[in-house]
Amino acid sequence: MTESATFAEGGCACGAIRYRLDDAPYVVHCCHCTDCRREGGSAFAVNAVIEMDRFHVEGAQPLAARLPSASGAGQVVMRCPQCMTALWSHYGGVGDKAAFVRAGTLDDPARCPPSVHIWVQSKLPWILLDPEVPTFERFYSGRDIPAVYGESGAERFRILRGR
Repeated sequence: MTESATFAEGGCACGAIRYRLDDAPYVVHCCHCTDCRREGGSAFAVNAVIEMDRFHVEGAQPLAARLPSASGAGQVVMRCPQCMTALWSHYGGVGDKAAFVRAGTLDDPARCPPSVHIWVQSKLPWILLDPEVPTFERFYSGRDIPAVYGESGAERFRILRGR
């Protein structure tokens, strides 16, 4: 699956689904909401967000599961039909135009450190955050996007949203 333009690769626990990111994500969320904790069985979820035309999947057809999200808009979680690993989600605002890839499913998760911590109002007290990474009690607003995403990421997001 490796190509010269590949930024990162990953897949499910059993290997039935493999994917690649042809570019760096435009933002990486570290979400501390109670839904992410419960669904992932961890203290938080790290989601590398990338446009679907830069995200390629091979192997088994993933299963789509509709689940709640802290925003109230819900999400569609894509899982391996064999091992049930959650691989990526589609969220409200951009729907299926972007994949929120679970960074823990990357072959090298260190490629996608958090750009921002969200829903820190429900962060577990023993989690210590890097003071260099922006944090938001809930979610950031549109005016925060250039600072959180950087100039290039903000432009990619504008294009994705059709603005």
